[in-house]
Amino acid sequence: MNRLALVTGATGYVGGRLWRLLESDGRWVRCMVRRRAGLASRVGPTTQVVEGDVLKSESLGPALEGCEIAYYLVHSMGSGRDFESQDREAARNFAEAARRAGVRRIIYLGGLGHGASLSPHLRSRHEVGDLLRASGVPVLEFRASIVLGSGSLSFEMIRALVERLPVMVTPRWVEIKSQPIAIDDLLAYLVAALDVSFEGSRVFEIGGADQVSYGDLMGEYARQRGLRRTMIRVPFLTPRLSSLWLGLVTPLYARVGRKLIESIKHPTVVRDASALGVFSVKPRGMREAIAAAIRNEEHEVAESRWYDAVSSGGEARDWAGARFRNRFVDSRSREVNVGPSQAFAPIRRIGGETGWYAYDWLWRLRGFLDLLVGGVGVRRGRPAPEDLQVGDALDFWRVEAYEPDRRLRLSAEMKVPGRAWIEFEVEPRPGGATLRQTALFDPIGLFGLVYWYALYPLHQLVFSGMLDNIARAATAIRPRAVEDD
Repeated sequence: MNRLALVTGATGYVGGRLWRLLESDGRWVRCMVRRRAGLASRVGPTTQVVEGDVLKSESLGPALEGCEIAYYLVHSMGSGRDFESQDREAARNFAEAARRAGVRRIIYLGGLGHGASLSPHLRSRHEVGDLLRASGVPVLEFRASIVLGSGSLSFEMIRALVERLPVMVTPRWVEIKSQPIAIDDLLAYLVAALDVSFEGSRVFEIGGADQVSYGDLMGEYARQRGLRRTMIRVPFLTPRLSSLWLGLVTPLYARVGRKLIESIKHPTVVRDASALGVFSVKPRGMREAIAAAIRNEEHEVAESRWYDAVSSGGEARDWAGARFRNRFVDSRSREVNVGPSQAFAPIRRIGGETGWYAYDWLWRLRGFLDLLVGGVGVRRGRPAPEDLQVGDALDFWRVEAYEPDRRLRLSAEMKVPGRAWIEFEVEPRPGGATLRQTALFDPIGLFGLVYWYALYPLHQLVFSGMLDNIARAATAIRPRAVEDD
């Protein structure tokens, strides 16, 4: 029977792979996202995309209508200090909406951990499961430790540390045991949960075949990559200091890194292995999981990455009641003697390994300062060297609008006193094309005004240099040729 399943967190790391897997199996899927435009163009005919937010209860009824199964893959790890109350509110909203909609089963992915000394993050994950069950809707809860796969939070951290640091100073938490699970095995459990038969609610602990530490994982990654790495143990690196260090040398945000480290200060291993008898999944070990992640990482695009979710940029800012000053607009243009497609090519590649075409060291400095104040920094890069889609994370920006060979609009996710965008447009003209670059800023209060005027001379230097170099890059291959458009 092909039952309609709702997937929340459909732009996140697990959810982004799950809906594709369900779709490829021919199942009917409904994806709930905050911004429909970021996903609607990517799905097939058996998949619907609806807008909804677990913190806005009025949006959940339409999203859940007609669904027999609902995957709850939402948590607030990327949010600020009050993430526990947000998780609590979201779970209550969703559970009540699922009960009203007549949902027959909620499938929830929680965190693995035992005892009274759980981290706030793991404690919140367990509480969410309790709140979902309190609704009376049967809940199948999976509790998992580290997820290993190309683009996963833990694998990105391991890969970046080992690739960049020949000598690593490691704190005690690197030796704590965990039971990592390969992303493909986790997805297999989630899919199998659609059809497994039992009464009421159940909690299943799931993990891979090995109990290992982060040190073991880094050592195995180094071995498979043919790298010689030295680890020096020290007792005094606190989670806070460790998270700041991770923010500097890996794609992790400092606040996310701290919550991750706090979650692995205690063992996260499977004590109840009943899942192996209920499901046909045979989880692989550490070596096979890392090998698969490396193979997939070598592809141009990992299927999904942990920072794809809009929520990974931190708590969404609520502009209600904000008094914006007059919008500042800084626009400039250049004419090039190539057609629109060739003129747009450098814009399509902007950010990530390509950089920003001018004063990259200033962009990196801005990213470093952003990390220090709890922002996202620039280490997210971009998901693919050539292609972009609405909703993609792009360094400390996010793609808000994208029209191939015509327009790219980025909204800022760095910390700024207001709202900021940068937009690139290409317009055809006789004999070539016109490149236009526009920076927009809506300041809040006096600090917003001071911010704009203080950085205005620097913006003139950086943005002018950027557009000049984009124009040069567009004409570099065939400087005198004009495309037929």
